[in-house]
Amino acid sequence: MLKHRGFPGRLPGTDFQFTIRRANKKGATPIVRRERFRDRRAPDRKADEGFMAALIQCFGDETFVRGNLDAGRLSWLIGREVVAVGKFDPTDYDQPLRIDMKKAEASFPALFAEEPAQFNWDDIDWDDEDWDEDED
Repeated sequence: MLKHRGFPGRLPGTDFQFTIRRANKKGATPIVRRERFRDRRAPDRKADEGFMAALIQCFGDETFVRGNLDAGRLSWLIGREVVAVGKFDPTDYDQPLRIDMKKAEASFPALFAEEPAQFNWDDIDWDDEDWDEDED
């Protein structure tokens, strides 16, 4: 099993795993396409976005092997943003994969924005009539 050096092990500040430490003695955990429904929890969506950002940063549009990438996390992306190269074997650590950049951009537009989101001062509620300067 290839270990992707430099790939983050998890989403920072969370327990959402991105990689595994060692190969499973019983064989690789199968990658099974999971449906992403609109009502998924925000942390789950953030984990998908973080994993996709790491994939793009490490591999771009180049072909890569599954290696030590977490099967559960790949399962949320497989068949959509991440596609198999050649015949798909869901239990092969050496399965070649690649990112479909057009689908990735459609699903995760914030990752492809040219400029980071700007702070909008108009969104602030400036109603401060209850505020008192002399209050200590």
